[in-house]
Amino acid sequence: MQKILPLIMFLCCATVRYAGAADTTITITKRYLNLPVSQQQQRAYMSYQADGLETQRFLIRLSPRPEYWVFSDMSAYQGKKIRISYEGSGEGLRHLYQGDRIAGQDSLYREQRRPQYHFSTRRGWINDPNGLVFYEGEYHLFYQHNPFEREWENMSWGHAVSKDLLHWEELPVALHPDKTGTMFSGSAIIDYDNTSGFGKPGNPAMVALYTADSPDKQVQCVAYSLDKGRTWSKYSGNPVIDSKAKWNSKDTRDPRVFWYAPGKHWVMVLNERDGHSIYTSRNLKDWAYESHITGFWECPDLFELPVDGNPAKKKWVIYGASNTYMTGSFNGKTFTPESGKYYFSAGSIYAAQTFNNIPESDGRRIQIGWGRIPQQGMPFNNMMLLPTTLTLRTTKDGIRLFSAPVKETEQLFAAAGKWTGLTANEADRHLAAFSQADRLRIRATIRLSHATEAGLNLYGQRLIGYDMNFNMLNGMFYSPQDPTSMELTADIYIDRSSIEVFIDGGAFSYSMERKPGNGNREGFKFWGNNITVTSLEVFNVKSIWQ
Repeated sequence: MQKILPLIMFLCCATVRYAGAADTTITITKRYLNLPVSQQQQRAYMSYQADGLETQRFLIRLSPRPEYWVFSDMSAYQGKKIRISYEGSGEGLRHLYQGDRIAGQDSLYREQRRPQYHFSTRRGWINDPNGLVFYEGEYHLFYQHNPFEREWENMSWGHAVSKDLLHWEELPVALHPDKTGTMFSGSAIIDYDNTSGFGKPGNPAMVALYTADSPDKQVQCVAYSLDKGRTWSKYSGNPVIDSKAKWNSKDTRDPRVFWYAPGKHWVMVLNERDGHSIYTSRNLKDWAYESHITGFWECPDLFELPVDGNPAKKKWVIYGASNTYMTGSFNGKTFTPESGKYYFSAGSIYAAQTFNNIPESDGRRIQIGWGRIPQQGMPFNNMMLLPTTLTLRTTKDGIRLFSAPVKETEQLFAAAGKWTGLTANEADRHLAAFSQADRLRIRATIRLSHATEAGLNLYGQRLIGYDMNFNMLNGMFYSPQDPTSMELTADIYIDRSSIEVFIDGGAFSYSMERKPGNGNREGFKFWGNNITVTSLEVFNVKSIWQ
């Protein structure tokens, strides 16, 4: 009966036509409007109108026979009459209902393939992390989001906050599509000096720079918030950069913005056509083109790091969505490469970004990447990978980027077993009790003896596959720091639908979808001719969800 009463309340105000387009008018009295969706239904436009103005327009597969439910957060419309128009068959409108809980709330975060210690959105599709920024005790994670379907469309900025980078509270969508276009990737900063004029005394603006995508072109726009990212206003002078004519290309997107203290100006790194361009500004509104570097695609990042923790020796790092990077110098207007391109992470990761505004007392460069991990059959799709700390270290090959999970993750793990000097069969027996765990962490060091190739499988899926003869690790080239070393150390993070592996302290990492066993019953299995598992540790993992 919990759904029937709200449904009756809804229909008493409805005027529904089923043959084609349909509309209805309701008074918003609850926080959520729950919407029935089926992937079998064709997409059609739905719109909300308040006070005679269209406030939101999006594509949805509205269906009277839903496979799952999505929702709109109607907090901004409380007490208002909203006209809902739908350009497809109106039959699905009969099933909309208001509620203070989303449909499926009782099973939220306990679904079959729900990641248990990685961020995923309550409903819908997510991809690129956007606008990573720390402000007044909160880490803000914005992300590319389709709130109305488990597949890509309606690109908006979803929003979640955390105090420890692990436990996230999902907030209402921050930026919705508008007449300029859909909300593509970008970044966020805190304008402490009010260079933009958006702030107020004692209340600096959180400012987002984003790409608006339309069929014709991509332009760069600005929005700002004065309440810690909870509500947003778009700048009336948008767009602030329209560079299609300059590059004769639609591909001008994903602004990455930060404050360059030596020059007392803002820097924007923008992907344009065949690489990354650099722009500068004094006020976040008026931007001047400075330089361009080729060889990257999408989602740029640019930052400075000490080498081996030495603040007197620093290098700048630039990368694109694939996580290939260069190191070099930067004078506020031009990046000069000195080495690269290299990779430090592979697999499902894409479009990773680092946080702005981390306090100097912390000093870390913290990155979050999109995990392209499908959640088959779920009302949500894809996830974020673990937050990691990036460092530059001197290696036998030169200065290289390392990545390892942030220290905050340690609170999730409880030791479940530790052994040394094992044969492969002995190690398998110790791990047998954990083969069906839905989340687990394993730290292992493998020594090759009579083998040139060795690794670890889980129900036939290769978690580690190291070929010392060709220096290949799960299909990618990898050379240990000691070129004659016969050992490999792996830190493995297993969740319900994903696997992340960090090799030799973060020198290389990769991620993948966790595959079902498909009848394979062997569980964990070390393989390789006469190998030794010199160290093996197992940790149980807490869920991040209440």
